[in-house]
Amino acid sequence: MSHGGLGRRVFDAALADARLAVLEFDDALAWLERARQQPMEPLAAEVWVTDPTFSHVLLVKHRWRGWVPPGGKVEPGETPRAAAARELVEETGLRAELLPMPAAVSVRSYHADWTPTLGLSYAAVIGRDVPLGGENGQPPTWFDLDDEWESIFPEDRGRIRAHARGLAAGHVDRVT
Repeated sequence: MSHGGLGRRVFDAALADARLAVLEFDDALAWLERARQQPMEPLAAEVWVTDPTFSHVLLVKHRWRGWVPPGGKVEPGETPRAAAARELVEETGLRAELLPMPAAVSVRSYHADWTPTLGLSYAAVIGRDVPLGGENGQPPTWFDLDDEWESIFPEDRGRIRAHARGLAAGHVDRVT
């Protein structure tokens, strides 16, 4: 079984979290099973950050993707969960305990000429009063979940809203 530059430990962590994800999109588990037979990289990881009232989401203004959850590429030797936590700090300045259950797993292309890859979405609950930092030119901003935001991934609005509603209703574990 080939995993490209990911390594067995990273691939196994991605597979385990993909199977645990609260929401599955794009037939991601079947895609992952097929991908086990060929080199697969990169993996992507992001964090769906909501506030304690589950009415707002924290997004980052990407230069060409628009407003997206903080996230990025899983680095060699790094698990998707660790990558999500690292990207959250880099892009927002926030350190947070990610919820135990991954929020979602999906398959998408992050650029028009890139091959599709597996993306794992994790979740965190953080108060909106915590100061934000991040990278130059990619400001983080809180959005009301009922608002629209410009993104190359418009389906994320409904996916994040559905997950936040599940958290609010107690259908998803909130703490470790």
